Amino acid sequence: MDIKRLSACSLVSLLLLPVPALTESAEAEQEEVQGQSQGQAADEEARDLGRVAVTTRRVEETLQEVPVAVTAFSSEDIRDLQAVQLDDIQGAVPNVNIAQGRASASSVNAFIRGIGQPDALQSFDPGVGIYVDDVYMSRIQGGLFNLFDVERVEVLRGPQGTLYGRNSPAGAIKLVTRTPGEVPEAIAEVGYGDYGRYNGQFYAGGGLGNDWAMSVSGLVTGMDGYVEDPISGRDFNDDDSEALRAKLHYDPAMDFNLTLSWDYTRQRAAATLGQQQEDLIQVDLATGESTVLMSAPEQDFDFRASTNLEPGQGQDLDHWGFSASWDLGLNEYWRMKGISAYRELDTDFWLDFDNSEFSVTESLVALDQSQFSQEFQFHYDGGDNFRAVTGLFYMEEDVPSHQRAIADDAFTFAGQPVDFLRTIDDDLRTTSYAVFGQGTWDFAERWQFSAGARYSRDEKEYFRTTTTYSNVELLEEIFAFEDKDSWSEITPSFSLSYEFDETMMAYGSASRGYKAGGFNGRANAPDDTGAFDPEIVDTYELGLKATFLDGRLLTNWAVFRSDYQDFQARVAEDIDSFPVINAGELRIDGLELEAVAQVADDTQLSMQLGLLDARYKEFFDVRADGADRSDDVVPFSPDMTFRLGLLHDFHLPNGGTLTFSGDTQYRDDTALSVDNQPRLFQEAYWLFNAQARYRTPDARWEVSAGVRNLSDELYKVDAQEFSSVGNIQGAFFGAPRHWMVSLRHYY
Repeated sequence: MDIKRLSACSLVSLLLLPVPALTESAEAEQEEVQGQSQGQAADEEARDLGRVAVTTRRVEETLQEVPVAVTAFSSEDIRDLQAVQLDDIQGAVPNVNIAQGRASASSVNAFIRGIGQPDALQSFDPGVGIYVDDVYMSRIQGGLFNLFDVERVEVLRGPQGTLYGRNSPAGAIKLVTRTPGEVPEAIAEVGYGDYGRYNGQFYAGGGLGNDWAMSVSGLVTGMDGYVEDPISGRDFNDDDSEALRAKLHYDPAMDFNLTLSWDYTRQRAAATLGQQQEDLIQVDLATGESTVLMSAPEQDFDFRASTNLEPGQGQDLDHWGFSASWDLGLNEYWRMKGISAYRELDTDFWLDFDNSEFSVTESLVALDQSQFSQEFQFHYDGGDNFRAVTGLFYMEEDVPSHQRAIADDAFTFAGQPVDFLRTIDDDLRTTSYAVFGQGTWDFAERWQFSAGARYSRDEKEYFRTTTTYSNVELLEEIFAFEDKDSWSEITPSFSLSYEFDETMMAYGSASRGYKAGGFNGRANAPDDTGAFDPEIVDTYELGLKATFLDGRLLTNWAVFRSDYQDFQARVAEDIDSFPVINAGELRIDGLELEAVAQVADDTQLSMQLGLLDARYKEFFDVRADGADRSDDVVPFSPDMTFRLGLLHDFHLPNGGTLTFSGDTQYRDDTALSVDNQPRLFQEAYWLFNAQARYRTPDARWEVSAGVRNLSDELYKVDAQEFSSVGNIQGAFFGAPRHWMVSLRHYY
C-alpha cells in the first residue's frame, strides 16, 4: 500500500515539470486539439448532448441524427458527473440500472428497460452487452470499468441484434478510449478523499513520425473501505487497483488506418460485505428443527458488518487484452473494417454470502477465462441515397473455474456440529457465429428507411463435477455431468424516420434481441441439469428528437413496448437445489425523455426521465407445481427514474473559470431479487451530488472538489438471495457520503 501511495503522490512531480517550448504555430495547433478533445476551449459544445458524435450504426453521426434511443457522454460530461467508474453514470440515463454487482468489487449489474442479468456466475451470458473500443466483454466480472481515459460512453437502449458484436436483448454500453494523433498532448492528475481515497492518473500521446502515433495512460487508485468489521477492526468494500493502456495508431496518406491496443487491470481488494436482512438460521438435519444464529437487524445498516473470512481472503482480479482494428478503403464505394481481439480474465473472489461471523455460506470463485473474437465489416456508400453495412462475427470463449463452498455453521446433526465443504470444478466452452447486415435508404425527401437482420448461432459445451466433504456420511457425495447444446436465431430490425426540418426528426422502429441458452452452473443433482432456453425480446419504439429556441433547448423522446419471452431466472428450491428456469413472459412499456436547456450563456440545465411498467404476463414456478407468480414485481425495474442537473460557469476577472455543477436523482421502489423477498426491496430515494472546478486562464491547470451522496442517503443497490440455505438474504448498499479533491494539469 505504501508503494502505491508513493506512486500516486509521485505524479505531483510530473505536474510540476516544465512544459517544453513550442513554436507559435505548434502551440496554437496543440491548444486547438486539446480544446476539441478535452473540452478546454469549447465547454458548451463538449457539454451539448446533441453535438456528441456517436457510432451507434457503425458510422459517425450526431445524437440528433440517429433514429435510436441512445445517450452519450463526452469526456467533459463524465467529469461533470464525477464519474470515476462505470456505475457512476447511474441515474444519468433513463430506465437504466448500473450498479456494483452483489458481493463483488469488480462485477457490474446492468439492466436496461427492465432486462439484464445480475448473476455473475459464468454460466450466464450478460443481458447488456459491454464493449470497449468495439470489443465485446463476455463476462460481467471485471465489467465495472474505470473511466480514466475514456473519450466517450454510449448507452444504447433496446435490443442490439443487427450490428453489434454479440446479440444483446437489453441494449449495449460502449466505451470509446482516446486514440492518439500527431499533435502531442498529455494530462496528469492526482486526487485525495475521505476513507483514505486516493488516485493518480496520466495520459500522454503524440506522433512518432512516419504516420505513426502512440499513447500511454495509467491509473493507480485506492480506498481503505467504508464497511468496518466491529470484531476484527478490518475494513471492507475497499479498492486497490492499477490500470495501464497503450495504443499505437498508424494513419498514412493512403486510405488505410490501423490501431493496436493493449490494456491491463489489476485489482487487489478485500471482500465486499453487506447486511443480512432476515434471521440467519441453522438447520438440524436429523430433526428438521431450526435455530436462529443471528436475528434480523432492527436498525438501519451502519456500515458495520462481520465476517469469518481470513486476512488475504479477498478479491483478486487480473484482466488484460490486446486488439487490432483496421479500416481499408477498397474502392470508391466500399470500405472494409476488421477487429481482432484476445482477452484473459483471472479472478479469485472470496464471497461471504451471510455477511456475518458465522460460516453459513462462504465461497471462493476462481475463474481463468479467455476469449478470442474476430469481426469483419463491409461498408457501402454509393454517394446517393443508399448505404449499407454487412459483416461477420466470430467468438470463442473458454471459462474453466474452481469453486469452494464452506458451510460449517449451516447444519447440525442431532445437535452435533456438521463440517461442510463442497468443491466444484467446471468448464464452459462457447463458440458464437453471426452474419449481419443493415441497409439505409433515403427513399424520398426527408424520409429514411433502414432494415437489417442478423443470424446468430451459439454452441456451448459444459462439464461440471462437485464433491462434498463432511463428517456426516450422508452428506458426502460426488456428482458430475457434461452436456452440450446449440441455439440459433434470426433477429431483424426495421426503422422509418422522417425529418420535419433541420431541428426535428421522428422515427419508429421494431427490433428483436436474443440471448443464448445455457446450463445451470449450480447443478448438484440430476434434476438441475439440462439446458435452459434462449431469451427473446421484441421491442417496438416511437421517438422524437427536436431542438428549439435556436438550438438552446434539446429534447429527445421515446416510447416503447417490449415483449420478453423465456427470461432465465435462477431461483432457490432447497438446501441443495438451485434450478434455472425459463420463467415465462414479460411485457414492458416505457417512456423516456432527455432534455438539455442552455438557459443562459453560462448556465445549463439537463433532465432525464424514465417511466417503466414492467410486469409478468406469465410466471409459472416449477418449484411449486407450476404456481402462478404473475403478480410478482420484476426486479431492477423501478416505475420511475429521474435526474435534474445544473451547471454554471463563472468567468473570473483574471480570465479563469469557476464551474459549479450539481444534480439530484430519484429512483422509485425497486425489487432486488427474482423471488421478491420482502426485505430485499429498496424504497424510493433521492441522491444529491455537487462539484466545483476552477480552471486557470491558460486552461492548463484545474482544481476540483466534489461530493457524492451529499445527504448521506442509505440505499440498497443489489441483493444476494439463497433463502433455502440458512435463509440467506443479503443486501448490498451504495457508498455513504464521500468527497474528493483533485489537481489536474494539461500539457
